[in-house]
Amino acid sequence: MTTTDAQRLAQDLAAQIDRHRGLYARGMPELVDADYDALEEELRALLAAHPELELADNPLERPWAPELVPGQTIRHSRPMLSLEKATSDAQLEAFCARFPGQSFTVTPKLDGISLAVAYRDGALEYVATRGDGRDGERMTDKARLVVLGLAQEVDLPGRVEVRGEAVMLQSVWAAYNEAHPDRPLTNPRNAAAGTLVHKSPEACVAEGRTLRFFAFDLDEPDLGDGDVSERLTRLGFEAPDVFPAADLDAVRAAIAEIASRRDGYDFGIDGAVVRLASRRAFVAAGANTAAPRGALAWKYPAEERETILRAVTWPVGKIGRVVPRAQVDPVFVGGTTVTYASLHNPRLVAERDIRVGDTVRIMRRGDVIPFISGSVRERRTGDEQPIVLPSVCPSCGTELVVRGTGEELWCENLQCPAQAVRRLIHWASRHAADMEGVGTTWIEKLADDGALERPSDFYALTAERLIGYERMGDTLATAMVASIDRSRRLGLRRALIGLAIPMASEGVAKRLCLAGFERLEEIAEASAEQLEAIRDIGPKVAQSISAYFGRPEVRDEIAALRAAGVDLDVRDEDRPVEAADAADTPLKGATVVVTGAFADPDSGAKVARPAVVRMLEQAGATSASSVSASTTILIAGDNVGAAKTDKAAKLGVEVVGQDQAWRWLAEAGLR
Repeated sequence: MTTTDAQRLAQDLAAQIDRHRGLYARGMPELVDADYDALEEELRALLAAHPELELADNPLERPWAPELVPGQTIRHSRPMLSLEKATSDAQLEAFCARFPGQSFTVTPKLDGISLAVAYRDGALEYVATRGDGRDGERMTDKARLVVLGLAQEVDLPGRVEVRGEAVMLQSVWAAYNEAHPDRPLTNPRNAAAGTLVHKSPEACVAEGRTLRFFAFDLDEPDLGDGDVSERLTRLGFEAPDVFPAADLDAVRAAIAEIASRRDGYDFGIDGAVVRLASRRAFVAAGANTAAPRGALAWKYPAEERETILRAVTWPVGKIGRVVPRAQVDPVFVGGTTVTYASLHNPRLVAERDIRVGDTVRIMRRGDVIPFISGSVRERRTGDEQPIVLPSVCPSCGTELVVRGTGEELWCENLQCPAQAVRRLIHWASRHAADMEGVGTTWIEKLADDGALERPSDFYALTAERLIGYERMGDTLATAMVASIDRSRRLGLRRALIGLAIPMASEGVAKRLCLAGFERLEEIAEASAEQLEAIRDIGPKVAQSISAYFGRPEVRDEIAALRAAGVDLDVRDEDRPVEAADAADTPLKGATVVVTGAFADPDSGAKVARPAVVRMLEQAGATSASSVSASTTILIAGDNVGAAKTDKAAKLGVEVVGQDQAWRWLAEAGLR
């Protein structure tokens, strides 16, 4: 593989990883854990084989995806990192061997939504989701209503932070689905995510759709080295079971014990957390860029059941992807009854030789998406039929296009009825136009009646027109129109997200803004070659964007949005950083990578890494997230892991401390 091909593959893998991280954080995962992990491993192996590759923003070196957190955000006091995963005894043994003489605790790994709950002088200050690990979304008011077991006050002075998991109990999920057969919740994990973002928490409570909070960590000024779970319980929180383990054998026994209790828990678990028992030892162990070193997530093998594959359908997604969906005889697996399962893509269907009528194995890895892992060929009777791939769109009849290594099928007709409603819902979503007062049900109703066909149609709706609908009163109609009117100020980046351009993620929208485009029309006029010249936009993404804007109906829609007064120009917060007229320092013209924690040299106050990067760019530097042969300087703050410094030494990259960086910024007039 040439360096150019490797670079393109690395960029494509990075974009896929960020996309799937975003989907998982929003409770809408498309991949099971094993398939997602395979993406990370493929990128890791590729970068190891080609150290000359450059990724401006390597997802392996951060636990979050760019542009992930919607709504009002708050920066976590310390990152809410992911945990290193282990599935083999060798990995477990290697982890325990890192800490000779130390004891451990083992707890169930709850499958819910991570929350940070802050208190100040005893009173609840805020509740925030994990978000992207660095910034979380404020959920204080909603959490007060829908999350049970969340103490409204604690008997402690100063600032205290409790971390834990909000889960929907299996019993609550089952009771809700029994009471609402017309709109069942898919599984408890997705139900928990959906409940926290629901526009009406009061309605959730009225319907019995509530969550329960289980605490597992505590930050307070004088915590000491005692039992955290016992301390949390005394403060009024519910904590998961804790199994002390003096050594590796005891850790193994605790993992087995939790597995034996799995079916008895009223909440979903997908593994066990092994952690250093001593808080001082845990803190001293530190963390790398994505995970703490003193804890490990042991993943239980996926639950598997056999059933019969009865049919395969081909639903059409909002951006035109036509995916195989398996209908199977109902089977209870992973805590829920499964009647539909994923087949991923046509290539895997062919490779696994799965046929209609086969006895197939259903798995729910991570207890999220059920999927067919293969067929039991020895049980074939000869009546099984091959899965026939459609050649035209099941919705509109347009000839399908085959793309990618998965040989995925795509409908490129933007007027396809199956795509139209999904595109309208996506345009109104929080990441795009953020029409908070416009619900999915009403979008579907208005689309069915012909009042909505494309995004610009939103802006022609009036309260008078809406009041004509049953169950639409003056207050709701006025609120919907006001929400639509506010969305006119969305700007270029959100407009790009809202258009749901195939292969163009939220990160791509941000990069187009940073590339200097001022108006949506400028991007529409850009050639694929011009787009490919933008950092981190590969040829496939560039071609997809160019082809999308090359369609006459897209140009007409842009004009209609403009005529409706929708802002399609870049907003100040999305513009590139302009380098100041700074004095010459080693930063000017340098490519720098920043790692570690930073503090103001005068006050000692923490300085967020993005703020440091922005100042460096104003001083004339170009920032990158990973060390490569083109890196000029690695700027290392406090608590730096060895990965980047070792790579810098290998490549001969200069490493300087933050004190030197602050001096250079002062010389450049930026301090």
